[in-house]
Amino acid sequence: MLLNNKCGVIVGVANKRSIAWAIAESLSREGAKLGFTYQTERLLEKVKSLVEGTMPGSPLCECDVSNDDHVKKAIDELGQALGKIDFLVHSVAFANKDDLSNGFVNTSRDGFKLSMDVSAYSLISLARAAAPYMTEGGSIIAMTYLGSTRVVPGYNVMGVAKAALESSLRYLANELGAKNIRVNGISAGPINTLAARGLSHFTALLKYAAERSPFKRNTDPSEVGDTALFLASNLSRGITGEIIHVDTGLHMLAQ
Repeated sequence: MLLNNKCGVIVGVANKRSIAWAIAESLSREGAKLGFTYQTERLLEKVKSLVEGTMPGSPLCECDVSNDDHVKKAIDELGQALGKIDFLVHSVAFANKDDLSNGFVNTSRDGFKLSMDVSAYSLISLARAAAPYMTEGGSIIAMTYLGSTRVVPGYNVMGVAKAALESSLRYLANELGAKNIRVNGISAGPINTLAARGLSHFTALLKYAAERSPFKRNTDPSEVGDTALFLASNLSRGITGEIIHVDTGLHMLAQ
């Protein structure tokens, strides 16, 4: 029970395949009390059915991460419902389909702004809202991907957004460290989620990872969940500003 008497917020569950849901399962297993956000009313029933089926009583709140007022309202409601926030999981990213499929040089200005806003700035907005509820210190965990540092076919503007996310978490780690708040990222290997299926080369990425990685298989969502558990727990109390790769070793190979 590594997270007994600990409370946290999970941002980014869309369905049972979401990495955020795998993280929630690991955290809940070790005693954490969780609150969840959902993007829109359209997703409420899916998230609600998941939560009520396995973690009954967990508070839910709608949150549009592109709206600061919406973010603050959601975090305030969840923080008050939970009594405190010991950790926050950021598992949110978005890019227009055209900006992923038409080549990076053709990325639209509006599409670039949208991707950076939802995928990177949202971490800053959520951290700002959650920090006052982390009265005993805390842990902020963001999901990222290898496309932030290497060119991955079809990842395009999302790679730039993830690079901004990783830089942002380091600046946040530096500033929030004085409040004993750790900020770290998990770079997961390709996993078959709703968001990932929007990438035109995703099937090829899965095949490549399974063939080339030292483990000769793809990343299991539970492996990401258990890494988030480590980062949310006191076991990681001396770690901040780090990116931990959970990708069966793919990141270390020459491409």
